[in-house]
Amino acid sequence: MQKLNYVKTHFWLYLIIAPALISVIVFKYVPMYGILIAFKDYSFRKGVWGSDWVGFHHFERFMSGPNFDLLLQNTLKLNLYGLLLGFPVPILLALMLNQMRKASSKKRIQLFLYAPNFISVVVMVGMVFVLLSPTGPVNKIIEVITGQPIQFMSDPSYFRSIFILSGIWQTAGWASIIYMAALAGVDPELHNAATIDGASLMQRIRNIDIPTIKPVIALMLVLAAGGIMAGAGDKALLMQNPMNMETSDVISTYVYRIGFQQANYSFSAAVELFNTVINITILLLVNFFVKKANDGEGLI
Repeated sequence: MQKLNYVKTHFWLYLIIAPALISVIVFKYVPMYGILIAFKDYSFRKGVWGSDWVGFHHFERFMSGPNFDLLLQNTLKLNLYGLLLGFPVPILLALMLNQMRKASSKKRIQLFLYAPNFISVVVMVGMVFVLLSPTGPVNKIIEVITGQPIQFMSDPSYFRSIFILSGIWQTAGWASIIYMAALAGVDPELHNAATIDGASLMQRIRNIDIPTIKPVIALMLVLAAGGIMAGAGDKALLMQNPMNMETSDVISTYVYRIGFQQANYSFSAAVELFNTVINITILLLVNFFVKKANDGEGLI
């Protein structure tokens, strides 16, 4: 009865969030019944409910297949390296920008850093191909120094570096906004008092700024881990070619080939569900360690 009265008292607040809640249910939860096709031999004629039940056959087929080890390793390496190398960059950018006192210069630098985020992935990958092509500007400089160009986009050994560095360039500036907002809440008097006491710049950052944004860092780390297995599948597909498949073929691109190009919907659904389960497991593990390191505070 008390809960009902609470709802009546805050009726307009519940009404405001109702459209967002309904959209999440309709577009996120209702389609989840389609997971059933991962356990069935799906056909259009029979439909989801009428198709024959095969249990874990598709999962066993994927995990015993010749591509399983390569796909799993490529997916984990690409996203884990991207997280390890890319996650600290927005934090460092925010800490550096926070130390700038000239507002006009700060705004110009922020505009320069935020701009790549508004470039679509397709355009960004096209820019990478142009810059790193055998006749592109990067290879022109390399050719002057070494006498021969480097086949960046067709050499598998360069794929991960290009993928991760281009991703950092595109997203780091925009991601730093959240940390900048957190740093805006730091009381300037704390920095003034620390300066008077003889604290250096690094000491002030380490003892004032970083503890302030520590909860935000923990939250962003858990959110980043939440998409670690599905991250940037579209970009990997755009950068992929027959010569770099050794390192560019990840689970997301494999699902695209099996599901859309070969129309094997049950098998592709099983592969994607396997990917999701691994992703959830990683998310829970990261959240567990974050809570341990953050005084019991985590996302879940």
